[in-house]
Parts: sequence; C-alpha cells; structure tokens
Amino acid sequence: MNKYLLATTMMALLASPDVAEARKKKAPPPAPAPVVRVVPTDPVELYYYTHGDAPIWFRNDASRAAASRLGAILRRAPIDGFAAGPALAAQVDAAIASAVPGNAQAQKSAELALSKAWVAYMQHMRTAPKGMIYGYQQLAPHSRPDQILLTTAAAPDLAATLDRMADVNPTYRGLREAALASGMTAADARLLSNLERARVLPSTGRFILVDSGNAMLTMYENGQPVDRMKVIVGTEETPTPMIASVIHWITLNPYWNVPPNLIKKTIAPSAIKGGDAYLKRTGYEVMSGWGPDATVVPAKDVDWNKVLANPESVRVRQKPSALNSMGRLKVPFPSGQDIFLHDTPSKDKFQLANRQQSNGCIRLEDAKRLARWLMGSEPAMSGKDPEQFVQIPKGVPVYLTYLTVEAGADGKLAMRKDPYGWDGRPDLQLAAATMYSSVARPAP
Repeated sequence: MNKYLLATTMMALLASPDVAEARKKKAPPPAPAPVVRVVPTDPVELYYYTHGDAPIWFRNDASRAAASRLGAILRRAPIDGFAAGPALAAQVDAAIASAVPGNAQAQKSAELALSKAWVAYMQHMRTAPKGMIYGYQQLAPHSRPDQILLTTAAAPDLAATLDRMADVNPTYRGLREAALASGMTAADARLLSNLERARVLPSTGRFILVDSGNAMLTMYENGQPVDRMKVIVGTEETPTPMIASVIHWITLNPYWNVPPNLIKKTIAPSAIKGGDAYLKRTGYEVMSGWGPDATVVPAKDVDWNKVLANPESVRVRQKPSALNSMGRLKVPFPSGQDIFLHDTPSKDKFQLANRQQSNGCIRLEDAKRLARWLMGSEPAMSGKDPEQFVQIPKGVPVYLTYLTVEAGADGKLAMRKDPYGWDGRPDLQLAAATMYSSVARPAP
C-alpha cells in the first residue's frame, strides 16, 4: 500500500504544470570570467590606466575642437628642432578623423595617439641644454609623461594651454616668431642652440636673467623685464657657465675666496716673486682650511712652489678692502661652482663693447641697485665686520644663460656675435660646466 501511494504521489508531482515547466528550462550558463587588465608598461597608456581612461582630447566638444590645434603645433615643430613633428601631425589628424562620436574604441585609440604625440613633443621642448647646472633640482624641466598629461588634463581651456606650453616662455616665443618671420621653417644649428638655452627660463614670476652673450643682466617681475644693467662675464678661455639657482641672501663686506685656477695663474707666481710684501699689499692670506675655525697660516710657513703645483691644496682669500675683487657686496647662489654675482672696484670695463672680461664670475655695474631690488630696501652693513650675511625676504631665481640671436626691430631674427663659440657646439657648453667645480666646503 505504501509503495502504491508513493508512486501515485510522484506521478502527480511530475504531472504538475510548475514542475513540468521547470524541467523544460535549461540550467543558467556559467558567469563569465572577470576580465583581467594587465598594467601597461607604456607610460602614456599607464597614465590612462591609472586615471580610469578619463579622456583629455575627446571629453567634450570644446576639447575635441582644441585637439586640432595639436596638429598645427606639430606641423610647425621643425622650427623647434623637433623633426618628427609633421609625421606626428599626420597621425594626429588621422586619429581625430577616426574618432567618430559613439565609437568608444576608436576614441580610445585616438586619445592614445594624440597624447603620445603631445608627450613626445613636450619632452623635446623640456630637454635641458648640454652643460646646464641646476642649483636646485626643482628648477630642472619636468618631462615625465604623467606630469605633462596631468597639466594638460587640468586645463580649463585646452587650446590656450597647448599654446602656452608650446611657447615655453616669452623669450623663447619671441625667438621662434622671429625665425618664422625670417622665412625659416626648420631650426639650423645656431638657432637650435639658442632655442635650447632659452627654454630654461621661466614663463612668469620674479627672476634674474644673466645673458653672457651680450653681457647684460635683466630683472623680471611677472615675467616682464623691469630693469637692466651691464655686467662683466667670463672670457672665451674662462666662460661663465649656464646655471639655474635661487638667491637667498647677499653678503656685505665679503672675503674673496680665490678659485684654484687663479691661485695657479696669478697668486702663487706673484707670491713667489714678491713674497710677503705682495700678500700684504693685496690683502691675500692663506687659511688653514674651510671650516669656521680656520686660521691664517703665517706667510713664512707657505711653500708657494708647492701651491703652484697643487693650487687646490690651499685656501687663499682676500680680505675686505677697496681692492677686494668682490667689491663691497656679493650675491651667492648654490651651484657647486665658484660663480657669483658681485660688486667690483674696477668700473672701467663696463664701458667696453666686449664685456667678456672676467674669470667666470659676473661683475655688476650697480651692485647696490640689484641688492635694493632683491631686498626691497637699501642694504646696510652692521659695523665693519667681514662676511655679513643678509637674508632677502623671499628667494629669487637666477638664470645664467648664453644667447646670440634675438628678435630685431623688424621682427626678424637678428644675429649677434658668438664670443664663446658655443653655437652648434654643446661639447663646449658641457666643458664650461665643469671648469669651476668647487672644492668641498661649507656654505656660508
């Protein structure tokens, strides 16, 4: 009986519409395996990977319209010395044409093509010239792809930002526009050298530019020149190197620590010939070291023949006086080189047309005027103590560079003399960067 009831019940269940319908349905397919995206090694692709593929060039109608500006910049790029520009411009134009609205994959491919072309161009534009010395690494141009793309992506006006980044700074833009106005379509060796040197300058802000090419110093505020003065810079044999640093203080009533090349060239031979009388007359003295506790070495204990053979073995300084080569004021800045801006007791050379006359440092036509601009007030010594360090209110960047072309009155490129012979010779620029390397010593 029980078996009969069980069989009857099972037959009834199978006959039920719900159970029959369930038997007709197939089992659901297995869930698809999650897509694993490999982290890209290409830096531009990595930027998009880490930023959720957020678009730069095709985010809206305005950015899409601005993307065509990139092609124009790249077609002009041979004047910047970027020979690959026109070929990349053709790729950019093709990518823009392929990125039709609604085709997500085409727009993604176009995004990558435009960003890779832009990064390649900007990395070229942010390459420092050979021999450029940075007192602070923060002043060096930033050429990481993610930094370039982040700056571009943050732009509220993409077209204006492309132009601003491609122009680099007013000096660079002026040289390029003058070259184009002169009928040039690609940079020759001389123009390219000058453009590379001009690229290091800021686009705005307060800074000092020392141009060894025309021996002039210019003070800038908000990116605009506000004052100029003549300077004396290095000779062809002792050229002033290219440096970017920051001025934080001035030194009143300074000592002059004589660089080794001048000890060998001037001090040691004169001391051998003139003895202690020469040292007293000129105010030179030999120190026991570079530390704060260094003492004066008696003249009788100095073997000047040994000093002549190894000038880096001693520290020779000149006491503050009317004869001191630093004058009454020195403007130091970190660079690892024995290079300063400074006053001078010899004013006659400022009247010369050729002012490449120094041993590498920069002599100022009006040191007090520069100090007033740096400090915002008249610098004043406290007594007669030597080496009085006066901090300026805010650090001011200083750029030493070398330009031999400029925009003429007619808007075209005007050539100046090339006293150092650096145009087209980056090896000479590089050599100048190591000429004045200072012996390890504490900063003031």
